[in-house]
Amino acid sequence: MVKYRVFVLKGGADSPKLLENLGNGTASVKTVQLYGKTVVLSWPDSGQPVNNPDIEFQTSIDGDFILSSMEWKMERTIVDVGGVEVGEGVTIAAGPCSIDFTEGVEEFAKQLKHAGANIIRGGAYKPRTSPFSFQGKGTDGLDILRRMGDAAGLPIVSEILDPDNIRNFNGVDLLQIGSRNAQNFQLLRKVARDGRPILLKRGMGNTYTEWMATADYVMGEGNGSVILCERGIRTFENATRFTLDVGSIARAKNESHLPICADPSHPAGRRDLVVPMALSSVAAGADMLLVEVHPNPDSALSDEKQQITVQDLEKLANSVKSLRQAIKV
Repeated sequence: MVKYRVFVLKGGADSPKLLENLGNGTASVKTVQLYGKTVVLSWPDSGQPVNNPDIEFQTSIDGDFILSSMEWKMERTIVDVGGVEVGEGVTIAAGPCSIDFTEGVEEFAKQLKHAGANIIRGGAYKPRTSPFSFQGKGTDGLDILRRMGDAAGLPIVSEILDPDNIRNFNGVDLLQIGSRNAQNFQLLRKVARDGRPILLKRGMGNTYTEWMATADYVMGEGNGSVILCERGIRTFENATRFTLDVGSIARAKNESHLPICADPSHPAGRRDLVVPMALSSVAAGADMLLVEVHPNPDSALSDEKQQITVQDLEKLANSVKSLRQAIKV
């Protein structure tokens, strides 16, 4: 017996006979519509080939993640975020950890774009360790973020904490699932059904396999627009705030068809380490960077020590171009 069997049907066709045959065995069966195809999963499975004219491709997978695996979808997935194609080159999403200012937001957004940002990021709802820390501006913060995106002509990304709050995220192009909610499966499923692209962060205590498997929760709802984000994990090492698992970026690039994002700001914990950690991620194969940038980092109400300036962002963007040319990516 193998763990899973994956069948990709021709042209999005349905196959009642295939489902009936699989259902007659001991296997559990799930059908998902992904990338214009009907994908049928069965588990556990004998692994024996199935003859059916509707089957375009079939394979057995013994791993612990399926839909995010390259074993059934060999071509890389490009995720369209408001017209920005993540997975082509290196996309940079930049902006404040939290929207904690109201003056000059449009001008700041234009500066971010000029410095090399392709997407504007900003937190409106902030999950903080202490209940007395700044929790974000909520809907007001989302309104400001939309103004920033409109001013720069760029898509926006923000973290969602509550699936019942998704109506307030109208106009947000990329929905972020943060580290603390990485295995909040109810949230993952509900947000997936919305259909918008999802930036899925790795939980700070999650293994590589757990990180990859969380993407299957999203994709299992028929949403294939997933970007995996490595943001550092908690280890015994205290040289940095978290340990940026560059090895997992490289492995994910080899084993998953999904775009890989790196968040160097959270593991760095201090602004002088953000750029080198970002560049190491790009060298490992990251398709996207999520960087915290503030107009006045020292006055930020959250994560002030790790937020960089617009000038630093421009240096980073230029260094990314040079690095990719040097390693011929």
